Amino acid sequence: MKNRWLIALSAIAIHLSIGGAYAYSVYKLPLVETMGWTATQVTVAFTIMMALAGTSAAFFGKFVEKNGPRKSAMVAAILFGAGQAGSGLAVMMDSVTLYWLTYGLLSGLGMGIGYISPVSTLIKWFPDRRGLATGMAVLGFGAGALITAPVAANLMQTVGISSTYYILGAGYFILMFLGASYITPPPANYMPEGMKQAIDTGKKEVKKDLRQLTAKEAVKTKHFWMLWAMKLINTSAGIMMISVASPMAQEVVGLSVAGAAALVGIMGIFNGGGRLGWAAASDYLGRQNVFIVFFVIQIVAFLLLPITTNVLIFQALILLVVSCYGGGFSNLPAFAGDLFGTKEVGAIHGYLLTTWSLGGVFGPILVNAIKGSTGSYVPVFYTFFGLITVAFIISIWLKMDIKKFQMKQQVVNEQPVGKTSRKTS
Repeated sequence: MKNRWLIALSAIAIHLSIGGAYAYSVYKLPLVETMGWTATQVTVAFTIMMALAGTSAAFFGKFVEKNGPRKSAMVAAILFGAGQAGSGLAVMMDSVTLYWLTYGLLSGLGMGIGYISPVSTLIKWFPDRRGLATGMAVLGFGAGALITAPVAANLMQTVGISSTYYILGAGYFILMFLGASYITPPPANYMPEGMKQAIDTGKKEVKKDLRQLTAKEAVKTKHFWMLWAMKLINTSAGIMMISVASPMAQEVVGLSVAGAAALVGIMGIFNGGGRLGWAAASDYLGRQNVFIVFFVIQIVAFLLLPITTNVLIFQALILLVVSCYGGGFSNLPAFAGDLFGTKEVGAIHGYLLTTWSLGGVFGPILVNAIKGSTGSYVPVFYTFFGLITVAFIISIWLKMDIKKFQMKQQVVNEQPVGKTSRKTS
């Protein structure tokens, strides 16, 4: 029997590595100045990677379920490591196309597979703390950029851009491979000793999943699409805020350039902290209730942002929205497990992560289109207030429908066997 906390540490090692991709901004200026590539050409690689991260998570979800977390994470390590190290070769050869294929294509595929590989396994190892378990892994993803950014910046000054990619690519591969080597699913019907004792003494009740479905069956349910819609809106709002927080704060409340830069750094902390904090809270409040709280917070935030003149309050509202964005990622796989069971939760989680790619495109495009046509960020706040209100209504509807489904199940379970068999015949 393996130690489940070391399994969690292995998952964090994988997510820390692929999360390093979020430090991409540190490469932009050096590539433009040193290589003579345009800012657009450099940005395309990151766009390809982020688009592929969500879609590859969906396409390879079945692969992860079929081959297990260890093989899948090793494939992710090879793809992501090769993508990062290959970027160094592209820089050395002065080939933008090769850079798009390595940093964009290979790293994007590795990121998507590496993201979902350990999460479904953690859910099975932590039946008593699903939220905390997924929160730890996804926190690692958020923290990856905080570690990579200063390391990459220092390496580029010391050894150059190509060698930086070689070193980081090798480092990511080793860390991911070591994590993958230890990860394995728990025995069937695994339950930690503390949970067993709590159930035996009556201190704890076993919270059963709503049902056990395959990925193919799950996508045919309205609960899947309700959760998908909620996650898409939550992701779009969060990425929108991340993409324009600095100029928005400077324009709306007159925040200084230095203050806006500090805000962006603090947003990274709230993004990562929200992933762990909200996930841990969901083990006590319930996943459906946490999503309702997300939307209540954001409704209030988007209502207050256009009328707020105080710099500190304005920043606090932005940070709350960003924490809900991070919390949505950590609560998603646990919520999927609650609704559809753990049979193919990796594949289901992968399908739900298409919202990651779509939200990454939809949020920034919407804010730029509104700002471009109106010349103000104020209509943006009201637009997202409307979208978040829709998500809030869906979250209430989902909660009521889950309760209705549970009551129907209870009636069926309480029905006498003889009576059931006569009805069936």
